[in-house]
Formats: sequence, C-alpha cells, structure tokens
Amino acid sequence: MTVEWFKLYVKDSLVHLYKDHKDRNEDQAQSYKGRTSLFKEELQKGNTSLKLSALRVSDEGTYKCLVEDKSWSDDITVNVIVEAQGSHPVIVMESYDNFRGINLVCESKGWKPEPEVLWLDREGATLPAEDTQIHRDTEGFGVKRRITVYDSSDSNRFYCRLLQKHHMMEAEVIINSKVFDAWKWIGGILGSACLIAVGLIVTAVVCHKKEMQIQRLEDEMQKEKQYTELQRQNMEHELGKKKQYAVDVTLDPDTAHPYLILSADGKQVTHGDTEQDLPDTLKRFTYYPYVLGKDFFSGRFYYEVQVRGKTKWVLGVVSENINRKGEVTMKPQTGFWTMGLRNENQYRTHANTDVLLTLRENVEVVGVFVDYEEGLVSFYDVKSSSHIYSFIAQSFTERKLYPFFSPGLNKGGKNSAPLVISATI
Repeated sequence: MTVEWFKLYVKDSLVHLYKDHKDRNEDQAQSYKGRTSLFKEELQKGNTSLKLSALRVSDEGTYKCLVEDKSWSDDITVNVIVEAQGSHPVIVMESYDNFRGINLVCESKGWKPEPEVLWLDREGATLPAEDTQIHRDTEGFGVKRRITVYDSSDSNRFYCRLLQKHHMMEAEVIINSKVFDAWKWIGGILGSACLIAVGLIVTAVVCHKKEMQIQRLEDEMQKEKQYTELQRQNMEHELGKKKQYAVDVTLDPDTAHPYLILSADGKQVTHGDTEQDLPDTLKRFTYYPYVLGKDFFSGRFYYEVQVRGKTKWVLGVVSENINRKGEVTMKPQTGFWTMGLRNENQYRTHANTDVLLTLRENVEVVGVFVDYEEGLVSFYDVKSSSHIYSFIAQSFTERKLYPFFSPGLNKGGKNSAPLVISATI
C-alpha cells in the first residue's frame, strides 16, 4: 500500500510518502522535514492519518491524502486552518503631546488571525484610540495601536487587551501623576535643546555639535532612569495601598486533598508521597490536590504567599461552589481567578484561555489583591513591587470568595518546597 500526503496548489508539495512498508521522504518539501509521521500501528486498521508537529502559520492550506494499492485507490482532502497566539503585548510610553497627555503604544506580534486591540480604563470601559496598525509576514500578523491618556485624579491605570476567538492577552500600565509632570519637564528641556542646536548652526560652531549629541544622549539616558525610578516608586506605593487591606489567612484542613500535608499553624502546605486516610466530606477536594482558606472574604482584601524554590504552583481566589470531586478547567466561568507556575519557568494566568505571562525574573512572593465591588483580582510580585496580571470587570454577585492554594505535585522531591502564607498584618 502507498500513502501519499501532499499540499494542493503548492509547488514541491510532497508532505509525506509511505511506500513498500517504509517512509520515502527523499523528495519531501524542505519545510516539512522532520515534522511529519504516520501512525504505523494504525495502518492495518485503515487509519492513514498524518501527524504534523511544530505547527507553523505557513502550514495552513488544503491537503490531499492519496491511498493506493495494485487494485484500488481513494483520496480525500483536508482543509487546515492555523490559529496562532501572539507575543505578550508590550506597552511603551512613546511621547508627550502638547495638550498635557502621554502617548502610549501597545504592540504585539505573531497572531493568526489578527486580534482586536482594545484600550480600557480601570473600570474595563473601552477608551477611544487611533486605528489599529496591522502588519503581516510569514509568522502571522503584528498589531500596534496608539492612545493618548491624560492625568486623572481617580486612577491612571490603563489596560491594553488583545482579543481573538480562542485567546485573550492583556498588559497593564499605571502612571503616577508625577510622570505627567516629568514628561512636561522633559518636553521643555528637549525644546530648549533644539533651540540651542539651531543657534549653534547659525553661528557655525560646528565643533560642539558632536559633544552636544553625546551630552543629549547622556541626558536622555538619565531621564529614562528617572522615569524608571518614578514608575518603580509608583508601583511600590500602589502595592503599599493594597497591603492596607491585608487579612489573616489560614488553611482549612477539612478541604485539603488527602495527598496534601498542612502545617500545625495552617500556614504551609506541601504535596506528600502517600495518601492520607481522611473522611470524604462535601468540602474536601478529592480529584485535584487543592486546599482553601478557612474563611471567605468580601470587600477589599490582600494576602501574600511565598513560592520560593517551587517548580509548580497555583494561587488566587475561587467561588465556594466550585467542583471539588471531578475534573474542572480553571477559568472565571467555573469560579477560578488564579495564576501559577508550570514547568519551572512558564507563568500563566487561567483566564477564558490560558495566558502566558512574560516576567523579568522568577517570583518569590506573590501578593493577591481582591476588590469585590469592582470585580478586580490582581497579582503582584512583592519582591520587585511589580504588577503581574489582573482580572478586571468580573462579577462576584452573591458569591463567597475563598483564598485558593495548589502546591503542585511533588515528584522525587523536585517540588517539595511548601507554599507559605506570609504574615502581612
């Protein structure tokens, strides 16, 4: 039997060839080298499916499978549509305009199809912005959208959200009022520098031009450092305000999965090697290794958890009525507002679809802040005083929210470090 997969309407289109009981891929298209295989054990059952690994945007198209032997042949076409989730959006403060506003630009690459780009305020309301710029290359679509924001006495918190049918990504920027003042000062300095440069040209003092360029570069670097420091101080101040709502969280042993080991004071949890003989109550998790805090909270509340030395963990808040006895997907619709670490360096939040998070360094202590009335759940890197991710415009109506902890599986001692609830009160 011969099984041939090829791509229609493409030159040099051989994707995979199986003949005389062997793969015959000498003439295989270069772009498919090392990425294709058949399910050999299934061929006797008539299954000639193709496995295509390391999927690319360029793999999209129409494929034909042709099966032949000496007396019989048949074929079928398969239309493949590729969706790609792009890079985490990056927000850059681009410039200062003449009307006391700051121009922000949000950019991301590698999407397929192109996402919708929205700018939102802290309430989740859409803000007016320039039209989205879209660029396409072999790796998908790149998008860029600008907005001008102004100093507000309420909150200078803005979100850039990228929406696709099955994916959502979001980035946040918080701008202290001092930054608006700093940009005004920078604009004045740069304007003066331009006037000085014109004066030098008029007087033909060319010999100083290079020195001015060097000095200007040094000045701009210094201003950038000042801006970075202002932003750090702003985030530190923002996190400090969250800590005013710190609550005392203690783990509830009646909810702990039988494999979880809790400390006597209820402040630490690890995954054990053996299952404990515990009563299977309605409150207890029996499918996944999860545990809740003893008390539910409303209004505004904040707590911190040490995750140092761990390779896997999940934290956040959950609704009281989540499924504790069976399989569940973590997302707001099922009552989970969580984020975690997976595979040692893959941080992700569990939104409608998982969102990969790009962090500059490993997190050692996570701060969790909830504003029940605003429908806000935010995560912070306490050590660097930086924001990680926020669920915004959520609905907690008549729900009891409990702190949630999953220390992850402990395999051979690799993830044996405990989750530790830090004292913040």
